[in-house]
Amino acid sequence: MPDKDEKEFQPEVNPNEIESKSDARDAAEKLRDAIRYHNYRYYVEDDPVISDAEYDDLFDNLKKLEEEYPDIVTEDSPTQKVGGEPKDELGLVDHPTPMLSLKSVREDDEVANFVDNCKEEVSGDITFVCEPKYDGLAVELIYEEGTFVQGMTRGDGRTGENITSNLKTLGEVPLKLVSSDSTDIPERLVVRGEVFMLKEEFEELNNRREKEGEKTFANPRNAAAGSLRQLDPNITAERPLHIFFYQIAEADGLEFDTHLEALKMLPKLGLRANLDYEFECSTAEEILDRFEEFEEQREEMPYEFDGMVVKVNRIDQQDDLGTRTRNPRWAIACKFPPRRSTTEIKEITVQVGRTGKLTPIAILEPVHIGGVEIRRASLHNQSEIEQKDIRSGDTVLVERAGDVIPYVVKPITDKRDGSEKKHHMPEQCPVCGADVVLSEDKKQAHCPNPQCEAQAKERLQYFVGTDAMDVEGLGERRIEQLYNKGLIEKLSDIFNLTEEDLRQLDDVAEKAAQNILSEIDESKKADLHQFLYALGIPHIGQHMARVLAKKFKSVDDLREISAEDLREIEEIGPEVAQAVESFFSNEDAFKDIDLMFDAGLTLDNPLFQQKEQPLDGLTFVFTGNLDSWPRDEVKELVERYGARAASSVSGNTDYVVAGPGAGSKLDDARDEGVDILDEEEFKELLEEKVGSLK
Repeated sequence: MPDKDEKEFQPEVNPNEIESKSDARDAAEKLRDAIRYHNYRYYVEDDPVISDAEYDDLFDNLKKLEEEYPDIVTEDSPTQKVGGEPKDELGLVDHPTPMLSLKSVREDDEVANFVDNCKEEVSGDITFVCEPKYDGLAVELIYEEGTFVQGMTRGDGRTGENITSNLKTLGEVPLKLVSSDSTDIPERLVVRGEVFMLKEEFEELNNRREKEGEKTFANPRNAAAGSLRQLDPNITAERPLHIFFYQIAEADGLEFDTHLEALKMLPKLGLRANLDYEFECSTAEEILDRFEEFEEQREEMPYEFDGMVVKVNRIDQQDDLGTRTRNPRWAIACKFPPRRSTTEIKEITVQVGRTGKLTPIAILEPVHIGGVEIRRASLHNQSEIEQKDIRSGDTVLVERAGDVIPYVVKPITDKRDGSEKKHHMPEQCPVCGADVVLSEDKKQAHCPNPQCEAQAKERLQYFVGTDAMDVEGLGERRIEQLYNKGLIEKLSDIFNLTEEDLRQLDDVAEKAAQNILSEIDESKKADLHQFLYALGIPHIGQHMARVLAKKFKSVDDLREISAEDLREIEEIGPEVAQAVESFFSNEDAFKDIDLMFDAGLTLDNPLFQQKEQPLDGLTFVFTGNLDSWPRDEVKELVERYGARAASSVSGNTDYVVAGPGAGSKLDDARDEGVDILDEEEFKELLEEKVGSLK
């Protein structure tokens, strides 16, 4: 931080004594500087110099000033970290340069080969930096003139989700960079990091969600990712999220020769980096020794990490090594061995999903694997059970694949005593008694009864989920309670719930009931593609729901559609076509949809395209920054007029529109011989084909 008198970072400002806008602006700027300084001391230096109460006083005084004089509020003010209306949808943005994933290795000889290859292909001495591979959500942030302007997820490496508003809520993400040790703040800075949750905070969050009847998260990584993808940044702000920055991808005016130099630059700009666990190695043996040390420390660390990243240290050598299609040649990820343990299968049950699919589930004697208690594991299907010869009562080897999904690797047959029982898929549905349909290969088992209670509960839970109608407050437990009390049975019943209905649940008081009803009312205003996804039609995920919404203006347009007609739509295959036809030809399904409209459901369809549009058949790819439109808006613009906005360049691309900061897509366009337009040429094309956009 700048070398200033400490008192400048504890300004005595009384909002009640401010009498002019000019004085208010000056006082507010002093308070903002002070708050940024104390955020730096707290989040980056981990060495606060004032108490929480003193910090709160500074923050409250700034809020009062900005409320009294709204014109003095700045976008980078600390008060702007939380706020704003929920976004209609996150939208997609391009990375300035591809945010590639790393090649994973698990064997010692793979590490040795990596080191040997690097040494063979570059000149001069070579060293490697070893650092933790954090188990969270990778993000990229862009600062312009020191101000945070955009943040995104990794996505497919070229295009990510726009999570700017959500990242602003993290205390460890400065809205404005600070400068220490006389380091100049670059005009443009692109940094990458990992957002994560501490293990202890994750457990507290799950305990709270369980008490409130909400679905719990599977692990800290899912919790962090789900929190950052919220449409409402205020929900993100309530979650205990942290970030470590680990790479400078672009920095105008700053120079560094090595990766370690770049890492050490981050805290000087107010960006939190984990410098305690960055180590320089020269040989494969040193790298493997460091890997063993990391693995030994794994359980003691307050956050999850699932391996170690190894990077060539010198930037010029990284450039010489270059990249493959999907990952850089100068870095690898050494993954920890899967976490495994043995336990006993107490019984094998069968779970019925929302589409009627029957899945065998192993109920396990509880076992802790990597700090998580495992009680259940999917056995997938009858074919796999027979192939692995898994029996009820077996002692089995259980693994958390990728630290996420537990599954049974194999039975320990030496421990069998003859009491174990083979499993056979039931002939009748265990919930409703309908005859089960089992495929010849025994990989698919299905309950054909759409009125099956298990399917009904799963459909209801799916309908209110975060990615569907997003009704906060109606978690799995509350849906089950409402169903068991006979208060909901079909989807439309959710829209007709009353406060009296909700108050019948043991843990729902008056205010909680009103909050849930408010959430339900809010969910009645939805986009068609969101609603189609929420209906739980087999094979209709989020992408396919958008494909349908582009071609059909309303739900009514799908009533008479045939599978044959659907097959004519690009991307729709026979299974999807048949599933859509079957669903919308079902009278009961449409009666339920009509009841939802009667209860106040309204559907907008911003994706719908008329059959004849001025840009029909054209494919655009956008790269770099455009002055007239944010990236997501310009994509929506061309799609509105019939074009396709693709995220990568191919031989089918008609135009690449390139602005300042264009990345590798520009090179791809030249390689493919695709027409390249600047922003003015793009506007001329629009005027020619579309006319006035006003």
